Amino acid sequence: MARARNKRADDRRAAGRGARRGQASAEPVVEPVDGGLAELMPDRDRARAWTLLIDGAPQSHVDLDDPAYLSFEYQRRLGHVIDLVAPPGKPVHAVHLGGGALTLARYTAATRPRSTQQVVERDAALVQLVRRELPLDPNARIRVRSVDAREGLAKVPDDWADLVIADVFSGARTPAHLTSVEFVAEVRRVVKAGGVYAANLADGPPLAHLRGQIATVAVAFPELALVADPTVLRGKRFGNAVLVASGQPLPIAELTRRAASDPHPGRVEHGKELTDFTGGAIPVTDAAAVASPPPPPSVFR
Repeated sequence: MARARNKRADDRRAAGRGARRGQASAEPVVEPVDGGLAELMPDRDRARAWTLLIDGAPQSHVDLDDPAYLSFEYQRRLGHVIDLVAPPGKPVHAVHLGGGALTLARYTAATRPRSTQQVVERDAALVQLVRRELPLDPNARIRVRSVDAREGLAKVPDDWADLVIADVFSGARTPAHLTSVEFVAEVRRVVKAGGVYAANLADGPPLAHLRGQIATVAVAFPELALVADPTVLRGKRFGNAVLVASGQPLPIAELTRRAASDPHPGRVEHGKELTDFTGGAIPVTDAAAVASPPPPPSVFR
């Protein structure tokens, strides 16, 4: 992971146009967006692949030639959820809270053609940058709305979504108003009876935020599973965990198999083990909500 870079956007914007001439000569594309300084860094190992960073924090990786390729560990785990939410290839209705470089919306469009997707990404300047430099497949049915995640979610009809994915970070932290039972109640309103909610969460020892989020989501969804690196679950380091929730039983066996076969194997906790892991944490309300903890500086070195 890269550190933040103190380079002015206008010094390198012209050089960034190499992105359209092939990756061998491509240079980073750097410009300010609403959330900070955005950088699109070329992947030297893949012909038309890019990593998006905001203020030095990696946000997304996109391969324009192969949108089904997921580089980041947590995105691979969210990809498993997308794969298992319905029979292979079946179109779905999906809501993505947080867009980044639209990696997971692209993945859904590639693996489930004719899916209808809504992306809610507050940073309008980032959306413009991504659309310009990493254009979407014109046949993909992806609508992007530049509003706050909770505001955008409120406009989605009841029981519309087969899948809602929350991957919202501001300054590498999940905003407080997206961590409460009131927020999760809105998610539950939108998700179909057999649909799935998946959230990318980031935490480190003593994992108080992660445990609180499990308790919060459990208020609205009876079926839960948590997928993460075992070292994160043991509180040994800061990292990402994917919380999966539904009103119906989850495909635990297949999710476990897929997570275990990842390049960086993950562990799935559910049932009594997940209850024990939660350790009596109390659900979070709007009145008491705080943003997720900031990552230590070493995370982006």
